Parts: sequence; C-alpha cells; structure tokens
Amino acid sequence: MSNSYGMAEAGQAFCAMGKGESLERIGSVGKPMAPLEVRIVDEDGRDLPPGEVGEALLRLPGRHREYYRDPEATASTWNDGWLRTGDLACLDGDGYLYIVGRKKDVIIRGGNNVHAADIEAVLCEHPGVLEAAVVGIPHEVLGEDLAAVVVLAPGTPTTADQLREHCATRMADYKVPRSIKITDELPKNATGKVLKAQLRAQVSTAASPPVEPGIGPST
Repeated sequence: MSNSYGMAEAGQAFCAMGKGESLERIGSVGKPMAPLEVRIVDEDGRDLPPGEVGEALLRLPGRHREYYRDPEATASTWNDGWLRTGDLACLDGDGYLYIVGRKKDVIIRGGNNVHAADIEAVLCEHPGVLEAAVVGIPHEVLGEDLAAVVVLAPGTPTTADQLREHCATRMADYKVPRSIKITDELPKNATGKVLKAQLRAQVSTAASPPVEPGIGPST
C-alpha cells in the first residue's frame, strides 16, 4: 500500500509514490507526476522553501476546470491558472509532497495556530480511541477554542479526563482540547469523510467556558 494525492478540481493531476518509496518517505503522498506543477505558498502568495508548511497550489497546462454555474467559486479557486487546493502541505528537498491538513481546519486559539489533524492523530494513538475529530468553536476571550469528538473502541471505558491527560503528555498546553465529547459515531458523507461543519454545529455553545491558566491568549 502507498499514499497518493489528487482532487476532482485538478482533473488528471495527481502525485504518486514509486515502488518502495512509501517506506523511505513516511507520510508523503508522492511526487507530482508530469506535467503537474506544485507550489507551496504563504498567506501572501509567496513561495516557501522546502520543509515549510503553506497552501498547496497545483497547475496543469491548458484551460483549468470550472465549477458548474458558479463563477464566483471558480474565480476564488483558480488564480492565474493555479488551483488553490485549500490543503496545507510542504515539499521536501526532492520534491515529494506531504499533506498536513486543511486550511479551514486550522484553529486560532488565543493567537496560537492549531492544526486539527495534529490533535486527532494524538487522540487516535490512545488504545481506547477508534475515531476522533477536532473542530474550532467560538470563545469570547480566545476567539476560538478546541472541541474534540471521540468514538471509543468497543469494550474500552475511557473517560474524557483520561484523554485530556493523554494529550497533555504529548502536546503543548494550548493544543489540549478542554471539551471532549464521547459519542457513538461521527457524522460522515457517502465517501466516509467527517462532516466537520455539522459536527461544529453540534458541539458549539453560546456560552464560552472560562479561560484556564496557561492556555489564555498569547501576549
């Protein structure tokens, strides 16, 4: 088995791993296959050096695709022939691509950027966790706070406090979710992707919890 990468908007553009490369480049989705071009850019559209995380842009020769009867979405997605994927990624020195997460899944908690995928990965390391999803919810002081929704593995009576302790030993304080909800299943679409917008609506509350020492806004 090996990872690969592509998206409907990019058409035939994709990345692929050569035989044996998946063991040498753990976490990579492969190398862009010609004639695909890939750039990693910052918020201002400037190219980033290898190893630095930014948004992945894709380009193929010829006319790009368009969203059906949605010129506004098309204009916001393609710029000068480059497809804005919305994926956070980096390239290594040999041109192999690594996907870190989605831009919309970056949660700004008290001025600190938190990648939901990082927390989900740590939660899933716990033997009692089958699945986990993390979303940002409004907070009147921090701007956004972290909320985790977890599906436990059968026969494992794990508590939210145990999961917080697990996270605290592996991540900085500001990355530890204070809200952890245990549920029977995560909302998903037909392809198995977690519906985070729906999940966010379920866990968001009008009242923000108090700020705890050590995880308040950055100064």
